Amino acid sequence: MKLQSVDLRVPDVEAAASFFAGVWGLAHVAGNRLRGTDSLPYLIGLEQGPPAIRAITFSGSNDEREIKGLEGETYRFVREQSVATLAADRDRPIRLSHVVLNSADVDTAERFATAQLGFRVSDRTRHMTFLRCNRTHHCIAYARAGFPSLNHVAFEMADVDGVMRGIGRLRDAGYPCVWGPGRHGPGNNVFGYFVGPHGGLIEYTSEVSEAGDDYKVGSPEDWKWPAGRIDQWGVSQKDTARTNAAERAFTWSSR
Repeated sequence: MKLQSVDLRVPDVEAAASFFAGVWGLAHVAGNRLRGTDSLPYLIGLEQGPPAIRAITFSGSNDEREIKGLEGETYRFVREQSVATLAADRDRPIRLSHVVLNSADVDTAERFATAQLGFRVSDRTRHMTFLRCNRTHHCIAYARAGFPSLNHVAFEMADVDGVMRGIGRLRDAGYPCVWGPGRHGPGNNVFGYFVGPHGGLIEYTSEVSEAGDDYKVGSPEDWKWPAGRIDQWGVSQKDTARTNAAERAFTWSSR
């Protein structure tokens, strides 16, 4: 099983689609959907309306079903669907890497994800719990925020160079990096975060680690930074005002 797509409701579909295709590097498919270079049919689905997250979809299920989470989330599971891959391009996202959700109760969200979705815990920090649905370190994570919303959506790039080139390309287009570049602790992935014109937080990432059956679940004691650091490299800067606002922009749609 793997993370396939995220469906969003946005105030201006045309502007959001233009950004994701023209600046972010996705490709248009039918029905306001956009894809990466991998064989998944789409990564981002857009519809018009007040900002909301509609659903997170996972592909590779034995049957098709929709599950409602305890904080209004919608998780969809579909049979694997493949389309022809696009030419490899270090400036274009390959697929989604992960989705992070804010939660009012991370412990309950974790229990739901393991018992009802069949995911496994990879790591727990003071702020977040990371879960996986295959060998990739995390496909989803829950952040302690005191409220349910979409924290961010991460797109996998080919390598570190792809992430860094993306940071430069977004800056040139008028979208400065609001956090990064840097390298996370859990997952060991390189990152650069941006606020898109739709108002949501999005991430370029690469080099996410794998976690096998013998992976030792990390605890908050295993993931502490020295004073003044917020990533492994110790060079990243974060615009907390902008990231905090973007992390609150998309709440779960009731319909």
